[in-house]
Amino acid sequence: LVAMSAVCGAAGAFFTPAAGGIVVEVVPAELRHAANALLKIGQNTVKVAGPALGGVLVAVVGPGWALGWDALTFAASALLFSRISLKAKNVKVRTGFTADLREGWDDFRSRRWLWVMVCQAAVIVPVWLVGYQLLGPVYGQQVLGGAAPWGVVVSGFTAGLVVGAALALMWKPRRVGLVVCAGTGSMAVPLGAMGASVPLPVLAAATALAGSGLAVSMTVWASLVQERIPADRLGRTLSYSTLGQILPVPFGYLLAGPASQVFGLHATLAVGALIIAAAAVVPLAIAQVRGLYLAPLAVKEGDGPAVPARAER
Repeated sequence: LVAMSAVCGAAGAFFTPAAGGIVVEVVPAELRHAANALLKIGQNTVKVAGPALGGVLVAVVGPGWALGWDALTFAASALLFSRISLKAKNVKVRTGFTADLREGWDDFRSRRWLWVMVCQAAVIVPVWLVGYQLLGPVYGQQVLGGAAPWGVVVSGFTAGLVVGAALALMWKPRRVGLVVCAGTGSMAVPLGAMGASVPLPVLAAATALAGSGLAVSMTVWASLVQERIPADRLGRTLSYSTLGQILPVPFGYLLAGPASQVFGLHATLAVGALIIAAAAVVPLAIAQVRGLYLAPLAVKEGDGPAVPARAER
């Protein structure tokens, strides 16, 4: 099981950057923001309906058959991806793996706005996962009284994800830096609410707010990266971005248990909220981040499609 989990993790590491790059190749520039929002709506809807359907399958046919069905859905996904037709293109071949890594790293670090926001995510992602996914169920058991009320909290978050993705479909903000930082900063609200032991309805509303903010920020950020990064470098850039975000996560999980034992559950959650809020605000001190925007579509003369206006690196 451990070995298969490692294989799945490695496969996911290949899949995520590649899937992000495919959007650029199959969707016209003027439709990418809407495409990203529609993808988020589909993904987040499944996050809401999937656990409910899984619970029904486990109750009716047993966990083994439910896991088998889960495996079939991955196979169906692979089949659908295989049907996507991508244009052949010339690929610049390097002679060494180290040279490829160096070239990708040089391109990544040359974009200050990108690595600053990845550093932000490297702080926020592990703190959020520790606070919500690891300590959250503990809070649900000790404070709320069990799995049922914590399920209400989780439902609030997943519903917020769907609402936020729908909002991103209808709204294309230009000031990406401000929107992304505000969206990620909203993830501090549920942790702060748990630290303050607010009533269950307030906590559910707080998680719904965080879900909406997260969905909007992720959609807008994906559109910005697809606009700013050349298509032939997008997959590699997303790989470095993903690595930067997930690298600290195991250390966060290891530190969460001792921290909650030493400082207490409520204090640990409250500190996590403060860390997320600070990490969300700090990048705004950099003018390049504050000035991030989605370029308006400039329509060329004639019948050609709309294309993004030229944006600074």
